[in-house]
Amino acid sequence: MALRDQSLPYVRAISPYQPGKPITQLAREMGIPVESIVKLASNENPLGMSPKAKVAVDKALATLERYPDDFVLKQALAERTGLGTERIVLGNGSNDVLDLIARVFLAPGRSAIFAQHAFAVYPLASLAAGAESIAVPAKDYGHDLDAMLAALRPDTRLIWIANPNNPTGTFLPYPQIKAFLQAVPQDVVVVLDEAYNEYLPPAERVETTAWLAEFQNLVITRTFSKIYGLAGLRIGYALACAEVADLMNRVRQPFNCNNLALAAATAALDDHEFVARSYALNRSGMEQIVAGLKRLGLTHIPSHGNFVTFKAGDAATVNQKLLKQGVIVRPIAGYGMPEWLRVTIGAEGENIRFLDALEKSL
Repeated sequence: MALRDQSLPYVRAISPYQPGKPITQLAREMGIPVESIVKLASNENPLGMSPKAKVAVDKALATLERYPDDFVLKQALAERTGLGTERIVLGNGSNDVLDLIARVFLAPGRSAIFAQHAFAVYPLASLAAGAESIAVPAKDYGHDLDAMLAALRPDTRLIWIANPNNPTGTFLPYPQIKAFLQAVPQDVVVVLDEAYNEYLPPAERVETTAWLAEFQNLVITRTFSKIYGLAGLRIGYALACAEVADLMNRVRQPFNCNNLALAAATAALDDHEFVARSYALNRSGMEQIVAGLKRLGLTHIPSHGNFVTFKAGDAATVNQKLLKQGVIVRPIAGYGMPEWLRVTIGAEGENIRFLDALEKSL
């Protein structure tokens, strides 16, 4: 019998996560110089990383012979959120903490609920734990909370919610989410993934950490990969009640966050000027991209993140034509949206390059 047949059947059922195409890979495939390629596929910050984070990384290079100490970052997050350090779980990117949650609460014979067109890691983490995935049909490309409540089963132990949602950019007003939490049984964990939280306009934001006192079954996840520009260092975190955080730490790998990531994240958290500049650039870039899509007669989904999803018709062909021009965007056929592409908001020049290439590709 083949070794593959000895593996767990639910592991064989997993479709591996497909990341955005790296710049170096496109350069090899197309023979295009790296410096002439524009990558707008992975929702990265076009400003790069925080200047304060760069200084912290340079200083931390002298500590790489030592195992990491995550105390300083956890203390900084505790001060920022008003929560004790015992309620904070750090991860190798927020994907890592999503996987920890699944490992704690999911198993064969249990089920997890998420929305159609939601982040691909939700079904991946659920399947990896052996649980059954329940994909609830989307409502206007976003979460249908009433339908998700109706999908609850006795074996449901976990519900995944992304707000704003990736890859569609949809947003659920926070009063709706709070009402949803009030209706969910307290023995079902609700994960509120806020990877794009910092891109929300101030009028739409709610400090959801205050809800943790009321909802012991709520886990909030956030990341330093997006507005803080630390995607390559891989660091994120979860906020939860102390009991859930303790369980997650029991399955967490020792030293899952490295010295450079810890130092950079601690410094970036305090770089308010960089975050403000990143937010402002995203707002102006969003207007630029949306105006361009409208000029080209293309439908788009209003976005609350740092990306826009638009309908391109034969998206695979359009994407290939963009790649030949050195422009990388994200096909999302794997999300059940074969006619759509997702483009990250870049710097002004990058956005112009994308729109020009898109017009030629159409």
